[in-house]
Amino acid sequence: MNGSPTIGFIGLGIMGKPMARNLLRAGYPLVVLNRSRGPVDELAAEGARAAATPREVAAASDIVITMLPDSPDVEAVVLGADGVAAGIRSGALYIDMSTIAPATARAVGAALRERGVDVLDAPVSGGEKGATDATLSIMIGGTDAAFARAEPILRLLGKNIVHVGPDGAGQVTKACNQIVVGVTIEAVAEALALAAASGVDQVAVRAALLGGFAQSKVLEVHGQRMIDRAFTPGFKSKLHRKDMNIAVNAGQEAGLQLAAAALVRERFDELLARGEGELDHSALRTLYDTPVKSASS
Repeated sequence: MNGSPTIGFIGLGIMGKPMARNLLRAGYPLVVLNRSRGPVDELAAEGARAAATPREVAAASDIVITMLPDSPDVEAVVLGADGVAAGIRSGALYIDMSTIAPATARAVGAALRERGVDVLDAPVSGGEKGATDATLSIMIGGTDAAFARAEPILRLLGKNIVHVGPDGAGQVTKACNQIVVGVTIEAVAEALALAAASGVDQVAVRAALLGGFAQSKVLEVHGQRMIDRAFTPGFKSKLHRKDMNIAVNAGQEAGLQLAAAALVRERFDELLARGEGELDHSALRTLYDTPVKSASS
């Protein structure tokens, strides 16, 4: 695409790498950076340019996208030594597609706006498959003008693209998403565990539930994962635990006690304590492999 803006993409993990690849395949000049070198070399072989620091990425790009694990990572990559803020040009566009605390999104956005940069917080949902197939749901916070600039790029990455509101609104929406997904995974895990412990076929139970009001994408996809014991990560448990913590903290900041979110955070804590944080978040099902006997039994 002659005359297309150069895009810098920082963070080439399970979801970031296929997202960056979709932009590259669409013809955009791409500058990439990742903590481990393997994904950088892979995309460089496909035509991307490798960079050594976030500052170098920003200096070479019209648009910078980050897809990083957590709030401290975004703060370090953007505001740290040799960070994005040190190299980005006035008039550039910064899009953070990580899932981070709303307060961090607002703080990073404010720092970049002081440098004349348009900023969006644009977290995503849809997992590795959604990233690969460019069918992600993208939840966006920021100004109308910044969204208008970003929309053609975002259309290459997702299908359900919603400009929710001002700075931080995208991250609040993602916290809401993770509450619904996390609580539903826990509910499906409990339901299938009850079926198995009662001697009822889990496959038949899932099929019956899919035909009624309990039907959900989580039951469809992660219910099958639980039955198959297929916990290769599409989204790691340790990351969903992080997201549930963001949701609980956001609730407290808003004066709410989010009891279900806090409970699911505890369940992920149990999974992480067993050393299983790298497993898919549907691995919550494994917490019910040994049924708890009642005191009267």
